Amino acid sequence: MNRYLVILLRRPHFDPAVVPLHQQFLEELRAQGRNEMSGPFGDKSGGAYLLLAESMEEAMEIAHRDPAHTSGGWDITLYAWHAH
Repeated sequence: MNRYLVILLRRPHFDPAVVPLHQQFLEELRAQGRNEMSGPFGDKSGGAYLLLAESMEEAMEIAHRDPAHTSGGWDITLYAWHAH
């Protein structure tokens, strides 16, 4: 599995009601062994999570199921991350 850093930045019109759905999504990924760590940014502008996937395509497919993405309230960017 490869690591992908998923960065989410809130748009001005984001719906706070989506946050619990996003957190549940992250917990489901953690239970599947796909989310190594996650958390919000200190300035409340968004957050990030470390996703495990076989390829960038798979990582994108997973991240695009995130309620943060499907709600349209966050900008999501993925990076292949070669952390040590």
